[in-house]
Amino acid sequence: MTKADVVSEIVKNTGIDKATVLKTVESFMEVVKDSLGKNENVYLRGFGSFIVKTRAQKTARNISKNTTIIIPAHNIPAFKVSKAFKI
Repeated sequence: MTKADVVSEIVKNTGIDKATVLKTVESFMEVVKDSLGKNENVYLRGFGSFIVKTRAQKTARNISKNTTIIIPAHNIPAFKVSKAFKI
């Protein structure tokens, strides 16, 4: 399901015009993205949590040059499903 499909479903279920729904969905995604960029988690009760995880530093290999490289520790976004949402 794409963002357009989600917007269409919300329009069909609520009767709100498509432009308003699209702006709302895009605004929600922007707020989540900005919050995760600031290392703040977003909790949606009954749905799940958008969280920031820290990946530890690790050693990797460049097979083509036969060398080892160090990948520094970095943050990644993740989604954790709530217990009520699990199927």
